[in-house]
Amino acid sequence: MYYFLQRMREEDIPRVQEIERLSFTMPWSANTYRRELNTPETSRYLVARSSPTLPPDETPEPQPRRSGLLRALLPTVFTKPSPPSPYPIVGYGGLWLMVDEAHITTLAVMPSLRGQGIGELLLNGLIDQAIELQATRLTLEVRISNESAQRLYLKYGFEPSGTRPRYYTDNGEDALIMWTGPINEAAYVERLEELRERLALRLRRQAGMPV
Repeated sequence: MYYFLQRMREEDIPRVQEIERLSFTMPWSANTYRRELNTPETSRYLVARSSPTLPPDETPEPQPRRSGLLRALLPTVFTKPSPPSPYPIVGYGGLWLMVDEAHITTLAVMPSLRGQGIGELLLNGLIDQAIELQATRLTLEVRISNESAQRLYLKYGFEPSGTRPRYYTDNGEDALIMWTGPINEAAYVERLEELRERLALRLRRQAGMPV
């Protein structure tokens, strides 16, 4: 199976909400998503889609530099107007820009497809969006109990910087606050390139592509 990213569109919201209800106990309303999609200057939302074959070629918008291997897997955000996609949404994510800091607001993958690199692909897409919005750092909150998500964020340079006590109102669980260092510095760019090469190889193997 192949996975690729697109900008979230209004017609994607019902499917996004389905995945959200399977992933979180406090889902957003459709109106909240519509408001977010109407302010692309400060908020960006992506969906991950799956395809049994390589998706058809599309003309992407200009993007920050990424590895050739990752480009080959089509993790490019397409914005060209198009009819409803035949490729099912399997995950989504989004961020807000606050001055020069990008706050990842949500990231989720269909429970049955977790562990296949889709969340990592979405995280890479959100990092690209943060770079495009000229953010210098990224931040997020994650449940204290969500160790698998924390491992992914640590891998991409997010470090714990405190907690928000009883942040999650469904069960009163604390949130761990995580921040990256400057994402425009050479050390982070080099680290990101290496991680993307590894992800590209992994996704190629899963899809049965030559490596």
